[in-house]
Amino acid sequence: MIWRAARSATVSVSGVYGGEIDPMPMMEMFDRGVQLRMGQAHVKRWIDDLMPMVTDGSDPLGVTGFAIHHLPLEQAPWNRPRTATTFSGTRPTAASRSYSSLSPPAQVCPARLRAAGRPATGVKMIDSVRSLTTPGPLAGDDHAGSWPGAATASAFADAVESGRLNLPLPGGGRTRERWAVLADLAAEDLSLARLAEGHADALAILAELGVLASSPAGSRWGVWAAQPPGPGLMASRTGGGWRLDGTKQYCSGAHSLTDALVTAAAPDGNRLFTVSTHGLRPVPGSWPATGMAASDTFDVEFADIPAEPVGGPGSYTGRPGFAHGGVGVAACWYGGARAVGRTLLAAAAERDVGPHALAHLGAVDIALRTAREALETAAAEIDADPEDMRDGGRLRALRVRARVETVATEVMDRVGRALGAGPLSHDEAHSRRVADLTVYLRQHHAERDLAELGALVADRVTTW
Repeated sequence: MIWRAARSATVSVSGVYGGEIDPMPMMEMFDRGVQLRMGQAHVKRWIDDLMPMVTDGSDPLGVTGFAIHHLPLEQAPWNRPRTATTFSGTRPTAASRSYSSLSPPAQVCPARLRAAGRPATGVKMIDSVRSLTTPGPLAGDDHAGSWPGAATASAFADAVESGRLNLPLPGGGRTRERWAVLADLAAEDLSLARLAEGHADALAILAELGVLASSPAGSRWGVWAAQPPGPGLMASRTGGGWRLDGTKQYCSGAHSLTDALVTAAAPDGNRLFTVSTHGLRPVPGSWPATGMAASDTFDVEFADIPAEPVGGPGSYTGRPGFAHGGVGVAACWYGGARAVGRTLLAAAAERDVGPHALAHLGAVDIALRTAREALETAAAEIDADPEDMRDGGRLRALRVRARVETVATEVMDRVGRALGAGPLSHDEAHSRRVADLTVYLRQHHAERDLAELGALVADRVTTW
Protein backbone atom coordinates (compact mmCIF):
# COMPACT_ATOMS: atom_id res chain seq x y z
CA MET A 1 0.00 0.00 0.00
CA ILE A 2 2.72 2.47 1.00
CA TRP A 3 4.70 1.96 -2.21
CA ARG A 4 1.56 2.65 -4.26
CA ALA A 5 0.93 5.99 -2.54
CA ALA A 6 1.88 9.25 -4.19
CA ARG A 7 4.13 11.77 -2.45
CA SER A 8 2.30 13.70 0.29
CA ALA A 9 -0.58 11.25 -0.03
CA THR A 10 -2.89 10.22 2.78
CA VAL A 11 -3.30 6.49 3.40
CA SER A 12 -6.57 5.65 5.14
CA VAL A 13 -7.04 2.35 6.94
CA SER A 14 -10.47 1.33 8.18
CA GLY A 15 -11.23 -2.05 9.72
CA VAL A 16 -11.27 -4.07 12.89
CA TYR A 17 -8.45 -5.24 15.09
CA GLY A 18 -6.23 -7.49 13.01
CA GLY A 19 -3.42 -8.24 15.41
CA GLU A 20 0.20 -7.16 15.14
CA ILE A 21 1.43 -6.36 11.64
CA ASP A 22 4.88 -6.26 10.12
CA PRO A 23 7.02 -3.16 10.82
CA MET A 24 5.97 -0.18 8.75
CA PRO A 25 8.47 1.09 6.13
CA MET A 26 9.17 4.30 8.01
CA MET A 27 11.98 5.46 5.73
CA GLU A 28 9.77 5.20 2.67
CA MET A 29 6.89 6.92 4.47
CA PHE A 30 9.14 9.73 5.66
CA ASP A 31 10.65 10.28 2.22
CA ARG A 32 7.24 10.41 0.56
CA GLY A 33 5.64 12.56 3.28
CA VAL A 34 2.82 10.06 3.67
CA GLN A 35 0.11 10.66 6.28
CA LEU A 36 -1.76 7.82 7.97
CA ARG A 37 -5.39 8.05 9.05
CA MET A 38 -7.03 5.03 10.64
CA GLY A 39 -9.83 3.91 12.85
CA GLN A 40 -12.18 1.06 13.57
CA ALA A 41 -14.99 0.37 11.16
CA HIS A 42 -18.44 0.85 12.64
CA VAL A 43 -19.24 -2.84 12.35
CA LYS A 44 -22.04 -3.01 14.91
CA ARG A 45 -23.67 0.10 13.48
CA TRP A 46 -23.97 -1.40 9.99
CA ILE A 47 -24.13 -5.14 10.62
CA ASP A 48 -27.93 -5.35 10.35
CA ASP A 49 -27.85 -3.52 7.02
CA LEU A 50 -24.94 -5.43 5.53
CA MET A 51 -25.66 -9.02 6.54
CA PRO A 52 -28.74 -9.42 4.29
CA MET A 53 -26.63 -8.33 1.31
CA VAL A 54 -23.79 -10.68 2.25
CA THR A 55 -26.13 -13.67 2.53
CA ASP A 56 -28.16 -12.72 -0.56
CA GLY A 57 -27.70 -15.43 -3.19
CA SER A 58 -27.41 -12.79 -5.95
CA ASP A 59 -24.24 -11.51 -4.21
CA PRO A 60 -24.84 -7.74 -4.75
CA LEU A 61 -21.56 -6.86 -3.00
CA GLY A 62 -19.48 -9.31 -5.02
CA VAL A 63 -18.06 -11.02 -1.94
CA THR A 64 -17.90 -14.46 -3.57
CA GLY A 65 -15.24 -13.21 -5.95
CA PHE A 66 -12.81 -12.08 -3.25
CA ALA A 67 -11.10 -15.44 -2.85
CA ILE A 68 -9.74 -17.13 -5.98
CA HIS A 69 -7.25 -19.48 -4.29
CA HIS A 70 -7.96 -22.01 -1.57
CA LEU A 71 -5.11 -23.83 0.16
CA PRO A 72 -4.85 -25.54 3.54
CA LEU A 73 -3.23 -23.45 6.23
CA GLU A 74 -0.35 -25.90 6.61
CA GLN A 75 0.72 -25.11 3.06
CA ALA A 76 1.08 -21.40 3.76
CA PRO A 77 4.70 -20.18 3.97
CA TRP A 78 6.04 -19.04 7.33
CA ASN A 79 7.72 -16.04 5.75
CA ARG A 80 5.92 -13.61 3.52
CA PRO A 81 6.97 -14.01 -0.16
CA ARG A 82 9.21 -11.29 -1.49
CA THR A 83 8.60 -10.04 -4.99
CA ALA A 84 8.12 -6.86 -6.91
CA THR A 85 4.53 -5.80 -7.43
CA THR A 86 3.00 -6.81 -10.75
CA PHE A 87 0.93 -4.35 -12.69
CA SER A 88 -2.78 -4.57 -13.37
CA GLY A 89 -4.46 -3.83 -16.65
CA THR A 90 -4.42 -0.05 -16.16
CA ARG A 91 -1.78 2.55 -16.84
CA PRO A 92 0.51 3.24 -13.86
CA THR A 93 -0.23 6.56 -12.20
CA ALA A 94 1.37 8.53 -9.42
CA ALA A 95 -0.57 6.34 -7.01
CA SER A 96 0.51 3.00 -8.53
CA ARG A 97 4.23 3.28 -9.29
CA SER A 98 6.26 0.41 -8.01
CA TYR A 99 9.69 0.67 -9.57
CA SER A 100 11.56 3.71 -8.36
CA SER A 101 15.20 2.65 -8.30
CA LEU A 102 17.57 -0.13 -9.29
CA SER A 103 16.85 -1.80 -5.94
CA PRO A 104 13.09 -1.52 -5.36
CA PRO A 105 11.63 -2.48 -2.00
CA ALA A 106 10.19 -5.96 -1.74
CA GLN A 107 6.42 -6.02 -2.22
CA VAL A 108 3.75 -8.66 -2.17
CA CYS A 109 1.29 -9.47 -4.95
CA PRO A 110 -2.29 -9.67 -3.57
CA ALA A 111 -2.85 -13.05 -5.25
CA ARG A 112 0.09 -14.48 -3.32
CA LEU A 113 -1.46 -13.33 -0.07
CA ARG A 114 -4.75 -14.95 -1.03
CA ALA A 115 -3.07 -18.26 -1.88
CA ALA A 116 -1.24 -18.17 1.42
CA GLY A 117 -4.52 -17.81 3.25
CA ARG A 118 -4.18 -14.07 3.91
CA PRO A 119 -6.85 -11.55 2.95
CA ALA A 120 -6.59 -9.32 -0.10
CA THR A 121 -10.10 -7.89 0.04
CA GLY A 122 -11.61 -6.34 -3.05
CA VAL A 123 -8.90 -7.41 -5.51
CA LYS A 124 -10.08 -9.64 -8.36
CA MET A 125 -7.05 -10.97 -10.19
CA ILE A 126 -5.87 -14.27 -11.63
CA ASP A 127 -2.25 -14.79 -10.70
CA SER A 128 0.13 -17.64 -10.07
CA VAL A 129 1.69 -18.21 -6.67
CA ARG A 130 5.25 -19.13 -7.44
CA SER A 131 6.43 -18.75 -3.88
CA LEU A 132 4.42 -21.83 -2.89
CA THR A 133 6.60 -24.54 -4.40
CA THR A 134 4.92 -27.59 -2.91
CA PRO A 135 1.15 -27.23 -2.71
CA GLY A 136 -1.06 -30.30 -2.55
CA PRO A 137 -2.28 -32.09 -5.66
CA LEU A 138 -5.23 -30.78 -7.60
CA ALA A 139 -8.57 -32.36 -6.91
CA GLY A 140 -8.89 -35.48 -9.03
CA ASP A 141 -5.25 -35.36 -10.12
CA ASP A 142 -3.49 -38.41 -8.77
CA HIS A 143 -0.11 -37.56 -10.25
CA ALA A 144 0.26 -33.97 -9.07
CA GLY A 145 2.77 -33.14 -6.41
CA SER A 146 5.88 -31.13 -5.79
CA TRP A 147 7.00 -29.92 -9.22
CA PRO A 148 7.82 -26.49 -10.64
CA GLY A 149 4.54 -24.89 -11.58
CA ALA A 150 2.29 -26.75 -9.15
CA ALA A 151 1.09 -23.44 -7.73
CA THR A 152 0.35 -22.08 -11.20
CA ALA A 153 -1.64 -25.24 -11.88
CA SER A 154 -3.69 -24.55 -8.75
CA ALA A 155 -4.40 -21.02 -9.95
CA PHE A 156 -5.34 -22.44 -13.37
CA ALA A 157 -7.77 -24.88 -11.79
CA ASP A 158 -9.32 -22.04 -9.77
CA ALA A 159 -9.71 -19.95 -12.93
CA VAL A 160 -11.47 -22.79 -14.75
CA GLU A 161 -13.77 -23.70 -11.88
CA SER A 162 -14.73 -20.08 -11.20
CA GLY A 163 -15.84 -19.60 -14.81
CA ARG A 164 -13.26 -16.93 -15.54
CA LEU A 165 -12.11 -18.85 -18.61
CA ASN A 166 -15.57 -19.24 -20.12
CA LEU A 167 -14.57 -16.97 -23.00
CA PRO A 168 -16.54 -16.02 -26.11
CA LEU A 169 -15.77 -18.26 -29.09
CA PRO A 170 -13.68 -16.70 -31.89
CA GLY A 171 -15.79 -15.44 -34.77
CA GLY A 172 -18.90 -15.04 -32.64
CA GLY A 173 -18.86 -11.25 -32.56
CA ARG A 174 -16.82 -10.92 -29.37
CA THR A 175 -13.37 -12.02 -30.51
CA ARG A 176 -11.80 -8.78 -29.29
CA GLU A 177 -13.21 -9.43 -25.82
CA ARG A 178 -11.80 -12.96 -25.85
CA TRP A 179 -8.33 -11.75 -26.74
CA ALA A 180 -8.48 -8.87 -24.25
CA VAL A 181 -8.99 -11.38 -21.42
CA LEU A 182 -6.01 -13.44 -22.60
CA ALA A 183 -3.83 -10.32 -22.96
CA ASP A 184 -4.71 -9.09 -19.48
CA LEU A 185 -4.00 -12.52 -18.04
CA ALA A 186 -0.65 -12.67 -19.83
CA ALA A 187 0.27 -9.28 -18.40
CA GLU A 188 -0.07 -10.84 -14.94
CA ASP A 189 1.50 -14.24 -15.57
CA LEU A 190 2.57 -15.70 -18.91
CA SER A 191 2.71 -19.29 -17.69
CA LEU A 192 -0.83 -19.10 -16.38
CA ALA A 193 -1.90 -17.43 -19.63
CA ARG A 194 -0.34 -20.29 -21.58
CA LEU A 195 -2.51 -22.80 -19.73
CA ALA A 196 -5.59 -20.59 -20.01
CA GLU A 197 -5.12 -20.04 -23.75
CA GLY A 198 -4.72 -23.78 -24.32
CA HIS A 199 -7.91 -24.51 -22.38
CA ALA A 200 -9.89 -21.86 -24.25
CA ASP A 201 -8.49 -22.97 -27.62
CA ALA A 202 -9.37 -26.62 -26.95
CA LEU A 203 -12.97 -25.73 -26.15
CA ALA A 204 -13.18 -23.63 -29.33
CA ILE A 205 -11.82 -26.52 -31.40
CA LEU A 206 -14.29 -28.99 -29.91
CA ALA A 207 -17.17 -26.60 -30.53
CA GLU A 208 -16.09 -25.89 -34.11
CA LEU A 209 -15.78 -29.57 -34.98
CA GLY A 210 -19.13 -30.33 -33.37
CA VAL A 211 -17.80 -32.60 -30.64
CA LEU A 212 -18.51 -30.69 -27.45
CA ALA A 213 -20.65 -27.62 -26.91
CA SER A 214 -19.26 -27.00 -23.41
CA SER A 215 -16.77 -28.72 -21.16
CA PRO A 216 -17.91 -30.86 -18.24
CA ALA A 217 -17.63 -29.14 -14.88
CA GLY A 218 -14.13 -29.33 -13.48
CA SER A 219 -12.47 -30.47 -16.70
CA ARG A 220 -9.27 -28.71 -17.72
CA TRP A 221 -8.27 -28.96 -21.38
CA GLY A 222 -5.18 -28.25 -23.43
CA VAL A 223 -3.93 -28.67 -26.99
CA TRP A 224 -0.82 -30.77 -27.56
CA ALA A 225 -0.13 -30.27 -31.25
CA ALA A 226 3.60 -29.53 -31.54
CA GLN A 227 5.36 -31.66 -34.12
CA PRO A 228 9.11 -30.94 -33.88
CA PRO A 229 11.65 -33.01 -35.81
CA GLY A 230 12.33 -36.50 -34.53
CA PRO A 231 10.19 -39.39 -33.34
CA GLY A 232 6.67 -38.37 -32.43
CA LEU A 233 3.29 -39.74 -31.53
CA MET A 234 1.79 -42.52 -33.64
CA ALA A 235 -1.88 -43.51 -33.89
CA SER A 236 -3.04 -46.99 -34.83
CA ARG A 237 -6.50 -48.40 -35.28
CA THR A 238 -7.35 -51.70 -33.63
CA GLY A 239 -10.50 -53.68 -33.07
CA GLY A 240 -11.00 -51.77 -29.85
CA GLY A 241 -10.59 -48.32 -31.37
CA TRP A 242 -7.68 -45.92 -31.72
CA ARG A 243 -4.50 -46.23 -29.66
CA LEU A 244 -1.60 -43.80 -29.25
CA ASP A 245 2.05 -44.71 -28.76
CA GLY A 246 5.24 -42.67 -28.60
CA THR A 247 6.37 -39.36 -27.13
CA LYS A 248 4.61 -36.03 -27.47
CA GLN A 249 6.80 -32.99 -26.85
CA TYR A 250 5.90 -29.54 -25.49
CA CYS A 251 2.81 -30.67 -23.56
CA SER A 252 1.80 -27.64 -21.47
CA GLY A 253 -0.31 -28.59 -18.48
CA ALA A 254 1.18 -32.09 -18.40
CA HIS A 255 0.38 -32.52 -14.70
CA SER A 256 -2.63 -30.25 -14.39
CA LEU A 257 -4.97 -31.08 -17.30
CA THR A 258 -7.76 -33.60 -17.07
CA ASP A 259 -8.13 -33.94 -20.86
CA ALA A 260 -6.15 -32.96 -23.94
CA LEU A 261 -6.50 -32.62 -27.68
CA VAL A 262 -3.51 -34.38 -29.21
CA THR A 263 -2.26 -34.60 -32.80
CA ALA A 264 -0.71 -37.86 -33.97
CA ALA A 265 0.46 -39.44 -37.21
CA ALA A 266 -2.03 -42.06 -38.41
CA PRO A 267 -1.88 -44.33 -41.47
CA ASP A 268 -4.29 -42.02 -43.33
CA GLY A 269 -2.59 -38.77 -42.28
CA ASN A 270 -2.30 -36.50 -39.25
CA ARG A 271 -5.30 -36.73 -36.97
CA LEU A 272 -6.63 -35.02 -33.88
CA PHE A 273 -7.69 -37.06 -30.85
CA THR A 274 -9.11 -36.47 -27.39
CA VAL A 275 -7.40 -38.29 -24.54
CA SER A 276 -7.80 -38.41 -20.80
CA THR A 277 -4.60 -37.56 -18.99
CA HIS A 278 -5.30 -40.22 -16.38
CA GLY A 279 -2.48 -42.73 -16.64
CA LEU A 280 -0.16 -40.46 -18.65
CA ARG A 281 3.23 -39.76 -17.12
CA PRO A 282 5.25 -36.64 -17.93
CA VAL A 283 8.93 -37.31 -18.52
CA PRO A 284 10.91 -35.94 -15.52
CA GLY A 285 13.56 -33.38 -16.43
CA SER A 286 12.24 -32.80 -19.95
CA TRP A 287 11.82 -29.05 -19.28
CA PRO A 288 14.94 -27.85 -17.45
CA ALA A 289 14.64 -24.30 -18.76
CA THR A 290 13.94 -21.22 -16.62
CA GLY A 291 11.58 -19.55 -19.10
CA MET A 292 7.97 -20.76 -18.81
CA ALA A 293 9.08 -23.13 -16.04
CA ALA A 294 5.70 -22.77 -14.35
CA SER A 295 3.70 -23.62 -17.49
CA ASP A 296 3.89 -27.32 -16.58
CA THR A 297 5.37 -28.17 -19.98
CA PHE A 298 6.95 -31.60 -20.33
CA ASP A 299 7.36 -34.40 -22.82
CA VAL A 300 4.67 -37.02 -22.26
CA GLU A 301 4.99 -40.74 -22.95
CA PHE A 302 2.05 -42.59 -24.48
CA ALA A 303 1.92 -46.38 -24.26
CA ASP A 304 -1.15 -47.96 -25.84
CA ILE A 305 -3.34 -45.06 -24.69
CA PRO A 306 -6.98 -45.15 -25.87
CA ALA A 307 -8.06 -42.09 -27.84
CA GLU A 308 -11.16 -40.78 -29.57
CA PRO A 309 -10.76 -39.22 -33.03
CA VAL A 310 -11.98 -35.67 -33.62
CA GLY A 311 -12.88 -35.12 -37.25
CA GLY A 312 -10.98 -36.76 -40.06
CA PRO A 313 -7.40 -36.56 -41.32
CA GLY A 314 -6.30 -32.93 -41.54
CA SER A 315 -9.33 -31.59 -39.65
CA TYR A 316 -7.19 -29.82 -37.05
CA THR A 317 -5.32 -27.57 -39.47
CA GLY A 318 -7.95 -27.47 -42.21
CA ARG A 319 -10.65 -25.65 -40.24
CA PRO A 320 -11.05 -21.83 -40.24
CA GLY A 321 -10.52 -21.68 -36.48
CA PHE A 322 -6.94 -22.90 -36.81
CA ALA A 323 -5.90 -19.47 -38.06
CA HIS A 324 -8.16 -17.70 -35.56
CA GLY A 325 -6.53 -19.58 -32.69
CA GLY A 326 -3.07 -18.68 -33.92
CA VAL A 327 -3.87 -14.99 -33.51
CA GLY A 328 -5.16 -15.69 -30.02
CA VAL A 329 -1.66 -16.82 -29.04
CA ALA A 330 -0.35 -13.49 -30.35
CA ALA A 331 -2.76 -11.73 -27.97
CA CYS A 332 -0.92 -13.44 -25.10
CA TRP A 333 2.42 -12.27 -26.50
CA TYR A 334 1.05 -8.74 -26.66
CA GLY A 335 -0.11 -8.90 -23.05
CA GLY A 336 3.33 -10.03 -21.91
CA ALA A 337 5.07 -7.33 -23.95
CA ARG A 338 2.72 -4.69 -22.56
CA ALA A 339 3.68 -5.70 -19.03
CA VAL A 340 7.39 -5.55 -19.88
CA GLY A 341 6.90 -2.08 -21.32
CA ARG A 342 5.15 -0.89 -18.18
CA THR A 343 8.35 -1.39 -16.21
CA LEU A 344 9.90 1.39 -18.29
CA LEU A 345 6.71 3.47 -18.17
CA ALA A 346 6.60 3.27 -14.37
CA ALA A 347 10.28 4.18 -14.06
CA ALA A 348 9.82 7.22 -16.31
CA ALA A 349 6.81 8.36 -14.28
CA GLU A 350 8.75 8.05 -11.02
CA ARG A 351 12.11 9.61 -11.81
CA ASP A 352 14.23 11.29 -14.46
CA VAL A 353 15.38 8.41 -16.65
CA GLY A 354 17.17 10.63 -19.16
CA PRO A 355 16.56 11.41 -22.84
CA HIS A 356 17.80 8.05 -24.16
CA ALA A 357 15.38 6.06 -22.01
CA LEU A 358 12.57 8.44 -23.00
CA ALA A 359 13.39 7.81 -26.64
CA HIS A 360 13.09 4.09 -26.00
CA LEU A 361 9.76 4.70 -24.21
CA GLY A 362 8.46 6.58 -27.23
CA ALA A 363 9.44 3.70 -29.50
CA VAL A 364 7.82 1.20 -27.13
CA ASP A 365 4.60 3.24 -27.19
CA ILE A 366 4.50 3.17 -30.99
CA ALA A 367 5.29 -0.53 -31.15
CA LEU A 368 2.67 -1.60 -28.63
CA ARG A 369 0.01 0.55 -30.25
CA THR A 370 0.68 -0.97 -33.66
CA ALA A 371 0.40 -4.46 -32.15
CA ARG A 372 -2.86 -3.60 -30.41
CA GLU A 373 -4.30 -2.10 -33.60
CA ALA A 374 -3.29 -5.19 -35.58
CA LEU A 375 -5.09 -7.42 -33.07
CA GLU A 376 -8.20 -5.23 -33.01
CA THR A 377 -8.37 -5.19 -36.81
CA ALA A 378 -7.91 -8.96 -36.96
CA ALA A 379 -10.67 -9.49 -34.38
CA ALA A 380 -13.10 -7.38 -36.41
CA GLU A 381 -12.22 -9.23 -39.63
CA ILE A 382 -12.69 -12.63 -37.99
CA ASP A 383 -16.08 -11.64 -36.59
CA ALA A 384 -17.09 -10.40 -40.05
CA ASP A 385 -15.97 -13.64 -41.75
CA PRO A 386 -15.86 -16.42 -39.13
CA GLU A 387 -15.96 -19.22 -41.73
CA ASP A 388 -13.12 -17.60 -43.70
CA MET A 389 -15.14 -17.50 -46.91
CA ARG A 390 -12.72 -14.87 -48.25
CA ASP A 391 -9.78 -17.19 -47.66
CA GLY A 392 -7.81 -14.57 -45.75
CA GLY A 393 -7.42 -16.37 -42.43
CA ARG A 394 -3.96 -17.85 -42.89
CA LEU A 395 -2.55 -14.66 -44.39
CA ARG A 396 -4.04 -12.62 -41.55
CA ALA A 397 -2.67 -14.94 -38.88
CA LEU A 398 0.84 -14.91 -40.33
CA ARG A 399 0.87 -11.14 -40.56
CA VAL A 400 -0.47 -10.48 -37.07
CA ARG A 401 1.71 -13.11 -35.40
CA ALA A 402 4.81 -11.75 -37.13
CA ARG A 403 3.88 -8.17 -36.20
CA VAL A 404 3.30 -8.97 -32.53
CA GLU A 405 6.41 -11.17 -32.28
CA THR A 406 8.51 -8.33 -33.70
CA VAL A 407 6.93 -5.83 -31.32
CA ALA A 408 7.42 -8.03 -28.26
CA THR A 409 11.06 -8.62 -29.15
CA GLU A 410 11.62 -4.90 -29.68
CA VAL A 411 9.93 -4.00 -26.37
CA MET A 412 12.12 -6.39 -24.38
CA ASP A 413 15.24 -5.07 -26.10
CA ARG A 414 14.36 -1.41 -25.62
CA VAL A 415 13.34 -1.76 -21.97
CA GLY A 416 16.60 -3.58 -21.29
CA ARG A 417 18.65 -0.90 -23.04
CA ALA A 418 16.75 1.90 -21.30
CA LEU A 419 16.94 0.59 -17.73
CA GLY A 420 20.02 -1.61 -17.80
CA ALA A 421 20.44 -4.63 -15.57
CA GLY A 422 18.45 -3.20 -12.64
CA PRO A 423 15.00 -4.64 -13.35
CA LEU A 424 16.44 -7.93 -14.60
CA SER A 425 18.51 -8.26 -11.43
CA HIS A 426 16.23 -6.89 -8.71
CA ASP A 427 12.66 -7.08 -10.00
CA GLU A 428 11.57 -10.72 -9.72
CA ALA A 429 8.32 -10.27 -11.65
CA HIS A 430 9.98 -8.38 -14.51
CA SER A 431 12.92 -10.75 -14.89
CA ARG A 432 10.63 -13.77 -14.83
CA ARG A 433 8.33 -12.15 -17.37
CA VAL A 434 11.21 -11.47 -19.77
CA ALA A 435 12.42 -15.07 -19.47
CA ASP A 436 8.89 -16.41 -19.99
CA LEU A 437 8.14 -14.16 -22.95
CA THR A 438 11.43 -15.02 -24.65
CA VAL A 439 10.44 -18.69 -24.66
CA TYR A 440 6.76 -18.10 -25.46
CA LEU A 441 7.63 -16.09 -28.58
CA ARG A 442 9.30 -19.10 -30.09
CA GLN A 443 5.89 -20.45 -30.91
CA HIS A 444 6.39 -18.10 -33.81
CA HIS A 445 8.50 -20.01 -36.30
CA ALA A 446 10.61 -17.03 -37.36
CA GLU A 447 11.88 -17.17 -40.94
CA ARG A 448 9.82 -20.28 -41.70
CA ASP A 449 6.61 -18.36 -41.02
CA LEU A 450 7.92 -15.31 -42.86
CA ALA A 451 8.74 -17.47 -45.88
CA GLU A 452 5.19 -18.85 -45.89
CA LEU A 453 3.86 -15.31 -45.62
CA GLY A 454 6.06 -14.21 -48.51
CA ALA A 455 4.83 -17.08 -50.67
CA LEU A 456 1.18 -16.14 -49.99
CA VAL A 457 1.89 -12.48 -50.74
CA ALA A 458 3.64 -13.35 -54.00
CA ASP A 459 0.87 -15.74 -55.03
CA ARG A 460 -1.86 -13.17 -54.45
CA VAL A 461 0.14 -10.29 -55.98
CA THR A 462 -0.50 -8.14 -52.92
CA THR A 463 -0.13 -4.38 -53.34
CA TRP A 464 0.62 -1.92 -50.58
